[in-house]
Amino acid sequence: MSLSAKPLRLCTASPAFEADFQARLHWSAQADAAIEQSVADILADVQLRGDAAVLDYTARWDRVQAASMAQLELTQADLKAAFDTLPAAQREALQAAAVRVRSYHEAQKRASGESWSYRDADGTLLGQKVTPLDRVGIYVPGGKATYPSSVLMNAIPAHVAGVGEIIMVVPTPRGEKNAMVLAAAYVAGVTRVFTIGGAQAVAALAYGTATIPAVHKITGPGNAYVAAAKRRVFGAVGIDMIAGPSEILVLADGSTPPDWVAMDLFSQAEHDELAQSILLCPDAAYIDAVQAAIDRLLPEMPRADIIAKSLNDRGALILTRSMEEGCAISNRIAPEHLEVSSRDPHRWEPLLKHAGAIFLGAYTSESLGDYCAGPNHVLPTSGTARFSSPLGVYDFQKRSSLIEVSQAGAQILGVIAAELAYGEGLQAHARAALMRLKP
Repeated sequence: MSLSAKPLRLCTASPAFEADFQARLHWSAQADAAIEQSVADILADVQLRGDAAVLDYTARWDRVQAASMAQLELTQADLKAAFDTLPAAQREALQAAAVRVRSYHEAQKRASGESWSYRDADGTLLGQKVTPLDRVGIYVPGGKATYPSSVLMNAIPAHVAGVGEIIMVVPTPRGEKNAMVLAAAYVAGVTRVFTIGGAQAVAALAYGTATIPAVHKITGPGNAYVAAAKRRVFGAVGIDMIAGPSEILVLADGSTPPDWVAMDLFSQAEHDELAQSILLCPDAAYIDAVQAAIDRLLPEMPRADIIAKSLNDRGALILTRSMEEGCAISNRIAPEHLEVSSRDPHRWEPLLKHAGAIFLGAYTSESLGDYCAGPNHVLPTSGTARFSSPLGVYDFQKRSSLIEVSQAGAQILGVIAAELAYGEGLQAHARAALMRLKP
């Protein structure tokens, strides 16, 4: 039987729209109890037994037998060899993408990642000192697909930020190493690479083992076990975010070829069955044309079964009253990827407040952002774009406040501080400030 993909058709003018819309958006980020317990056990075991536990879990889950962790670490020579084995076109594509990603994050660092200070009228110096993290871990998925682009997007901003060591972990099921992933690590300047994955890799990065040094922050997406592990180790280390299924929302005015929009919806649906692809458009005939394109193009796709399940279970084609209403609905969804597929995208961009990344114009396919446009493709999902930002240089830096109070400033600030300290009942605080006043 041939596959079909029929995203849910909704109309904002329908009385049932709100209930149907909320039901289609719903996705629970909570791991089930079995995953949570399994992850808790793995984290505790790695914390207790270190390398031995990592070796055991790698043998069990990835079917990779190793006598020592040294056999699971790749050298810089291994990474260079992987790069050299790639066809010239792949080498050049990796390097071109890396140049664009690096250029964007260098601009980001100049804009927001520098230390600053100033002196006020009495000579007191106030400011902020920005310093990079010493060591970070990046998790690169290796299950249903391989992601050299994730290596670039995680490692390059860390490198630009000035992080001293970048430790990468990547699962290699049955020992199968992906040359493009390793080559990306070489191009991006990763310090050390371990072929391990899952909750045990997160635990090793968070707690450290005899072989793997403990890091200060872990970034990068993974499966439900990886997400649960990151959630549990947060506090011991920093994390970037808890990533949910991938999402795309296309806000279209009907001017873009329907085949383009259909393929853009496919581009997220092919990630996994839980991915979400939504079209918002005020033109009913255009929505029909996009559905026809979906029907025609789906059989051509190698991952058609995944695309079909994603679109059938979580996809939606929504007829809106206007583009303005489409912008308002988009803000409610706060999608990971938002394409404004319009003749005049800059007319609508000011109305769009919440999205991980906004792609303006018919020629700006989301896939360009995934690989080589420059901005980071690690983006907030599941509506968290309402309060979260893309991964960036700032995620690999920390900020320390600078305060140098002059003698003159102490005479003013000391009185203020003492008054507030007495009000809080903290006598030593008050006296410490008052001791610096001139008699």
